[in-house]
Amino acid sequence: MDEAVQVIRLLTAQGKTLATAESCTGGLLGKLLTDVPGASAVYLGGVISYAYEVKEKLLGVDAEVLREKGAVCEEVALQMAQGARQRFGAGFALSTTGNAGPGADEKNPNVGEIYVALADQSGSLCRKLTLHGNREENRLEACKAAMRLLLERCNSSEGKCSLLP
Repeated sequence: MDEAVQVIRLLTAQGKTLATAESCTGGLLGKLLTDVPGASAVYLGGVISYAYEVKEKLLGVDAEVLREKGAVCEEVALQMAQGARQRFGAGFALSTTGNAGPGADEKNPNVGEIYVALADQSGSLCRKLTLHGNREENRLEACKAAMRLLLERCNSSEGKCSLLP
């Protein structure tokens, strides 16, 4: 996976660290990152927070937001990333939350609606995805989108890091 290799190379070159908070991707983001040789130098770990209670207790997600909106929303994605960054003491944190399919529930009816978020010292940002693949495809695309969010942030004029030649 090109994105994972780029993320690990970028963070290694910059001496930055990364943590993850995953819901709908169920650990796939962490797996993709740790598939890259040398990831242990920069990837601190992650939380698979499938249940609301885990999102609240381990990541500090606001229980009221979860009750009112469910887990598939921008606020939860941002709070998950912020919580992971804080708990791990990482320079960056990525999060994924959404409905990868095939089923839906009352609060999260839109299959393929996934949010990926990034938290760093400058703040947080989130991107909403509307995907149309099967469960496996949606989960993989969410992971790629999360990693691209980090790469884009680092390569923008606002970014705090950049790929070294």
